[in-house]
Amino acid sequence: MWIDPLPPERLAALLVPERAEQLRRTAEHAREALAGRVVWNVNATAQGGGVAEMLQSLLAYIRGAGVDARWLVLRGDPPFFTLTKRLHHLLHGSPGDGGPLGDAERAHYEEVLQDNLEAIVHEVSPGDAVLLHDPQTAGLAAGLRAAGAHVVWRSHVGRDEDNEHTDRAWEFLRPYLADVERFIFSRAQYVPEWLPQDRVTVIPPSIDPFTAKNQELTGEQVRGILLSAGLVRDGAGEHPPVEFTRRDGRPDVVGRHTGVLVDAAAAPPLDARLVVQVSRWDRLKDMAGVLEAFTRHVDDLPGDVHLVLAGPEVSGVSDDPEGAEVLADCIARWRRLEPACRERVHLAELPMDDIDENAIIVNALQRHAYVVVQKSLVEGFGLTVTEAMWKGRPVVASAVGGIQDQIEDGRTGLLVHDPTDLDELARALERLLADRDLADRIGAAGRRRVLDAFLGDRHLRQYVTLIEELVR
Repeated sequence: MWIDPLPPERLAALLVPERAEQLRRTAEHAREALAGRVVWNVNATAQGGGVAEMLQSLLAYIRGAGVDARWLVLRGDPPFFTLTKRLHHLLHGSPGDGGPLGDAERAHYEEVLQDNLEAIVHEVSPGDAVLLHDPQTAGLAAGLRAAGAHVVWRSHVGRDEDNEHTDRAWEFLRPYLADVERFIFSRAQYVPEWLPQDRVTVIPPSIDPFTAKNQELTGEQVRGILLSAGLVRDGAGEHPPVEFTRRDGRPDVVGRHTGVLVDAAAAPPLDARLVVQVSRWDRLKDMAGVLEAFTRHVDDLPGDVHLVLAGPEVSGVSDDPEGAEVLADCIARWRRLEPACRERVHLAELPMDDIDENAIIVNALQRHAYVVVQKSLVEGFGLTVTEAMWKGRPVVASAVGGIQDQIEDGRTGLLVHDPTDLDELARALERLLADRDLADRIGAAGRRRVLDAFLGDRHLRQYVTLIEELVR
């Protein structure tokens, strides 16, 4: 993957002078310490998930600081991605598809990664640093170490307390991690006790406020983008195309789309108050649970409130074989609703053929939302929570995983303490829908929280410090 460099200095405009100076020193140290070396990142997909989004931004800033940073994406077949999705669920403490992790699965995992390794080792030089992301890549560690590279493995998922499912996943992965020099986790609670603690660094994720996903938009731009995408209707007929800025700084316009909504003829009206969840079609994100909570209490909610569940077009996410099944389940549930209720529930497959356009549509949808939901059953971190908070939207989210590090309950968001309690979620929504002042206060406090803790300058400093220590 080619990444265009971005100057880290553009982040400085949002920071207090002390943080801006820290960022400048970070860039200077990185250039000196990593001169002549390449920092490689390897993951499973170039688009369609939080890891890919973070890599696009972080690597651009690292390259802008004068460091040679590059990105490789694994090649795999459907059985490989089915297996690694199983590991993903197990690390979250969920049984997933209940499939095996036996000798046949291990043999196929190693075969696919050996094929990838043979291509990668021709690119990587001794002394380079390689950051491997998530279970899909763990089996590359030994071969890369043998080639003379420094190897870091980052797990973006986890569970606060181990159970039989996490134990199964770690039993499968542990042999492949023996040659890893340093480990990164998003939360200290996710670190298995058998890992050497002096080789572990905790680095929460971050967002880039200048990407298409997070850049500032006017109200007119938001309305135009959603109308072009077919996500809302206003009855006014034609509207002019909306310009936006791509990651590389080029201007472009949002194309007109049809068929994004399952029922394109029944888009919510522009003036409806939207309850929105944006996430992958993943059982652990529990889109079906949000749908059921909303429809169970629809008569208790004001008539201008609509629900939008939006995820990626399932054919556009190569490493997530269960997406189509989850979407199909949600559609089947939606079709069984009474007509009056069904008119207030909307399922959207956001186009994935243009990453930047997908991002600007998500941006507009989150900004237009009255409240953003993230009802995950488990969650490694929850970038969609941070994104919505940055946009000043009040967030209702499950008190699981890294979401607990982002939201201070009642101040920067509302937490649902039992993610399976549909009534608790509905009560939190009713509270915000009935109190605009509370929603505005929580939205403003959430934005300040992201500015303080979850922008890319902090993430860059932690990454650079770790890699400097490694190559020394």
